[in-house]
Parts: sequence; structure tokens; C-alpha cells
Amino acid sequence: MTAVAIGGIALFLVIGTGLGWHWQKSLAAHGDVKVAKNRLRGGRKTRLRSGIYAILIAIGVIIAFADFVRKH
Repeated sequence: MTAVAIGGIALFLVIGTGLGWHWQKSLAAHGDVKVAKNRLRGGRKTRLRSGIYAILIAIGVIIAFADFVRKH
């Protein structure tokens, strides 16, 4: 394997981990709404923040991939 391939795989894993982490936090905060109504405000903030991070990471990956495909 070349260094470029290893770097690409490492970058893929890091981005996937970040996207998965924020997506999971968003879903977990949504699931807590039924159980913990007293903590609703904090759950909304966590759900919104994690959802926005996950969407921004996904958009960044799509833009970077599109730019990479156009150059090659």
C-alpha cells in the first residue's frame, strides 16, 4: 500500500468516526425525550448541536469528494 492510500483510509476512518459520533449523540438525545422530560431543554440543545455537526461533516465530505472526482 502506498502512503497516499494509507492516508486516505485514515482520513476516511476519522471522518466516519466523527460523523457516527455526532449522529449517535443526536439520536440518543432524541430517545431521552420520552423518559426525561425534566431534562428536555438540555436534550434539545444536544440534539440540535449534534445534528448540525453531523450534517456539516456530511456536507464537507460530499464537497471534498466532488472536488476530488472533478480533479481526477
